[in-house]
Amino acid sequence: MRDDVTEAVQTFEGIRVEISTPVPFDEVLSRLRKLCGNATIPELVALAREDISEEQYATEVERRFVGESGFMLFSEIDHGGWISKFGIKRRSLRWILGNPLIAITMIRHDITAGLFAPVELLLSEANDGSGCILTYVKPSSLIVIRENAELEVAARALDKKFEALIVAATARG
Repeated sequence: MRDDVTEAVQTFEGIRVEISTPVPFDEVLSRLRKLCGNATIPELVALAREDISEEQYATEVERRFVGESGFMLFSEIDHGGWISKFGIKRRSLRWILGNPLIAITMIRHDITAGLFAPVELLLSEANDGSGCILTYVKPSSLIVIRENAELEVAARALDKKFEALIVAATARG
């Protein structure tokens, strides 16, 4: 390493959550799509560059992009689309989702919260095709790695909002 560069290393543990549900993959995916809005990061950045106030930005983000869950989908990666080449015959989608209005509640207390905001989930068809599995890492377990009371409050609020989305997407009936 160069003399003018410092490196800090900190070990931490994430909490991985796996929800198995008999609800079919297509139904869970449909619910997620219904509950989440859609936006691209370039759209959000372009909006921020407009000559509008913070309050106007928040209003426009809510109006244009945020779904009823409070989240928006930024990107979808179709792992199922390529893993079949390797003999894995299961649908599997990785979602990157979030909301800049939620992210700022954490980033204002620790800029490194931006490493794990937005959040991610993996929706996979069950091995036997009956139902599906939704896997994610509890956001606060990645975001709060040292004592920071304000950050912890904001990250735990994100946990609750994210868990509510997961419950709504995977619940029977």
